[in-house]
Order: sequence, then structure tokens, then C-alpha cells
Amino acid sequence: MAVTISLLVIFGALLVILLRSRTLGFGSAFVAAMFGFYLATSGAAPTVNQLMRAVVDALPNLRGMP
Repeated sequence: MAVTISLLVIFGALLVILLRSRTLGFGSAFVAAMFGFYLATSGAAPTVNQLMRAVVDALPNLRGMP
């Protein structure tokens, strides 16, 4: 659960940065947020959570690669 909250904060901050730099418009940000909201309530949510868990678990191992 702690990883999910941390990723939520990271993605939220990234969204704010994109909005402030005018790289992303408000309409696009709304669509992205609604997509994430509905994705979280769909049957794909467990798969997305497993994928993100695998990525987070793999990050510490990337440092040791040549």
C-alpha cells in the first residue's frame, strides 16, 4: 500500500509539473486523470498493480548492471 501512495504522489506531481510548464493542457490532464480513475476500477487494475510492483522491485537491481 505504501508503494501505491508513493506512486500516486509521484504521478500527481508529474501531472502538476506538466500543467505548469504548459506541456499538457487542462483538457488532456482531465482525460488522463479520468482514464486512471476508471482503469483503477476496471478488471485491469490487478494487472497494472502487479506490473508496477515488478518495476518497483526491479529498480534496486538496475544499479548493479554493467
